[in-house]
Amino acid sequence: MALYEHIFIARPDISPAQMESLIEDVKTLIEEQGGKTGKTEYWGLRNLAYRINKSRKGHYGLIDIDAEAGVIQELDRLQRLSEDVMRHMTIRVEEHTEAQSAILSKKEERRGRRPGGQ
Repeated sequence: MALYEHIFIARPDISPAQMESLIEDVKTLIEEQGGKTGKTEYWGLRNLAYRINKSRKGHYGLIDIDAEAGVIQELDRLQRLSEDVMRHMTIRVEEHTEAQSAILSKKEERRGRRPGGQ
């Protein structure tokens, strides 16, 4: 089995709870097809680099996957059919990291700053 990272962007008008449900649905699909899921992250509602379907924002999600190529093909097919998913991308990686992604670590770093530049 190969290791993958799957990132997808959902419509901005869905709620964070619906996004969490979407992530759980993807995990269930992968596990039903014989794959394994690792770390999952919800990055929140973020600005897009360019407009997609007249939207300037989107909900981002990340899932680490350990599965066969057929599972990834089925995931890709279902994400293309989903009305909630605007974009998705699956990348094959050599290994998964247990640490948080750069997006979440930067978000926490900003929260830790004190007002006034200290």
